Amino acid sequence: MAFILNLETATTNCSVSLSKDGNTIVLKEDNDKSYSHAERLHVYINEVLKEANISSSNLDAIAVSKGPGSYTGLRIGVSAAKGLCFALDKPLISIPTLDALAHQVKVNDGVIVSMLDARRMEVYSAIYDSDYKQLRNTEAQILDKNSFEDYLQKGKVYFVGNGVEKTKTLINHPNAFFIEDNLPSAREMCALGFNKYKISDTEDVAYFEPYYLKDFVALKPKPKS
Repeated sequence: MAFILNLETATTNCSVSLSKDGNTIVLKEDNDKSYSHAERLHVYINEVLKEANISSSNLDAIAVSKGPGSYTGLRIGVSAAKGLCFALDKPLISIPTLDALAHQVKVNDGVIVSMLDARRMEVYSAIYDSDYKQLRNTEAQILDKNSFEDYLQKGKVYFVGNGVEKTKTLINHPNAFFIEDNLPSAREMCALGFNKYKISDTEDVAYFEPYYLKDFVALKPKPKS
């Protein structure tokens, strides 16, 4: 029996779950557009453990969404996960954010494009078949009307994530299906984290870093009027 705490902070959704042998037993999350992860993440962790009546010392591992996603959000989630691992002497498991997001789509055929919004017309995306086998690696790509054309010509393509909003303004194809308002959640991390735990697929806590995909670029503050 394995209890795993799962942390997802790659987007505006601050999400924490506790799983038992890969099954979600408690989930706490809130999509606050102001990115209040720093204030809410540890509160949610405590609430999840309390609701499950589980002490942190009884956890078997900590799983964290590794990215890509929000630079600040990923830093907060990974820092919290690493801190817990150090304090409790527990293994760290990392879950690719787009993998977990793709698992929100249940289809029998076609492909799944898991995508997160980046700047302007850019998204972070990865492509999976209906069994969640990755067909194309994660990329930072600039969208245009011909994006994903090869896949659309072959069959149904299901787009999921907060990159959908800008994608649907460009792509008009009968094989394109847009699943709106879905964000990565710690719910889908439960089974994925347990699968990694069973084969001891863990990270070096001291050296693990989020998968930012692109270097962080600080925006210049707007001049005061």
